[in-house]
Amino acid sequence: MKVLDKRIQWIALILIGCFLLLFIQLNNLQIRQASHLTSLPYNFRNHQALLYLPRGSILTSDGTILATSKPTKDAFKELREYPTGSLFSDIVGYDSIYYGVTGVEAVYNSYLSMHPSSSSSLGGILTSQDTTDDVILTLSTKLQQVAVQALAKYPIGAVVAIDPQTGAVLAMYGKPTYDPNPLTSHNISQERAYFASLNPSSPTSPLLSVAYQQRYAPGSTFKVVTSSAVYQRDPSLATKNYPYLHYLTLPQSNSLLHNFANEGCGGQLPILLEQSCDTGFGQIGLDLGANNLAGEAQQFGFNQVPPIDLTNVAKSNFPSAASFATQLPFLAYSAIGQGNVQATALQMAMVAGAVANDGVMMVPHVLSQIQDSLGQTVKQYVPQPWLYSTTPSSASSVTSDMELVASAGTASNLFPPSQNIAAKTGTAQTSQAAGNNNWLVAFGPNGNGVKPQVAVAAVVPYFPGLPKDTTGDQIAGPVVETVLETALSLGL
Repeated sequence: MKVLDKRIQWIALILIGCFLLLFIQLNNLQIRQASHLTSLPYNFRNHQALLYLPRGSILTSDGTILATSKPTKDAFKELREYPTGSLFSDIVGYDSIYYGVTGVEAVYNSYLSMHPSSSSSLGGILTSQDTTDDVILTLSTKLQQVAVQALAKYPIGAVVAIDPQTGAVLAMYGKPTYDPNPLTSHNISQERAYFASLNPSSPTSPLLSVAYQQRYAPGSTFKVVTSSAVYQRDPSLATKNYPYLHYLTLPQSNSLLHNFANEGCGGQLPILLEQSCDTGFGQIGLDLGANNLAGEAQQFGFNQVPPIDLTNVAKSNFPSAASFATQLPFLAYSAIGQGNVQATALQMAMVAGAVANDGVMMVPHVLSQIQDSLGQTVKQYVPQPWLYSTTPSSASSVTSDMELVASAGTASNLFPPSQNIAAKTGTAQTSQAAGNNNWLVAFGPNGNGVKPQVAVAAVVPYFPGLPKDTTGDQIAGPVVETVLETALSLGL
């Protein structure tokens, strides 16, 4: 009997403990975290309530409406529409009954949804009322359409164009992509069916932007970062004559690092970059050391999420310095943008932009300004630096070397000589050795007293059907050239 009484007592104590934990958690949710949970964009009930109300529009810098709401006669009263379909879906995102909000729709939700007027005029103060604001983006519809055309022949790829002096995104397009309109149909069954058709759990789903959410080995475009590390951290290596080699024997192993197509090359840094010499840059990586190369990558934004005003942005990866201690051969591969180095197209556009902007990497952004219903400016984006990637002197030296790439090296015959475009090609072998990921970064115009206006990066990853011997200048080169030249002709 006493044993039974003790068991009852223990059970009673456990139940009391569970009740106390439940009581504490309920109070935590209802009091401590109530405000936070209510404001989450994923709060279905909160978001559903907003669907009954008007919502502000999203527009490009040249006035194209990308997202707008129109009255309906159904239960929700307002239908979100995206007139340009998939053209800007990676950026604008969607406002769905079932899946919530993403992209610009999510980041600037507090301005787009109904809220108290922020008018500073006396009339606005005296007649305060609820209103919506419009979000004006930095992107150009004309340039975005050119980006689409430039990538038209490829099933997968991305191109990003930014203003290196401000960080403004001028165009950003990745494919495959999707049409956001079926996700705002007011029919949950249709929304779910379309969402499922996009294979959301697949790493290659169209819902994942190839421009800023997918990473690829940047190949020789990373040599821009390696070159900057030389000029900034060990300038003696810039004048070192690297031997003419067809392959480099790597330390601590029997591995050989071959040049593309087993070509031979050598010389000082400017010639190595012009020829995109893998053996030379592999040895440069070993000469620099892990701390210098990893530190330079960090200063150029690797291993950090870019602070762009979009959702679920991927960070680009460079191995830690410590990881090379027992794997020194990989340092040579990392110096040429392969091995465990991974980058997004956005990241490599920012790398080019930092060099173009005297070594200063600006915060990338898609917001230009926010206007109220009367057309008055509520918020104007103010450009600001994010990282001081390298010194102005180092940036100038890298720019000169990249100009050689465009005038006489692996990117020659792509750009008009008069613009002194600075460029770097990239041809990264895939891990399966099935083919190459094709890259090119460029910025311009350059010259005495001239500030580069546009920096562009493009990647066309390997896909079945693409020849296995492609190069960055062949595949990504025309994409960058078309977008860069159009941006300059438009005066963006």
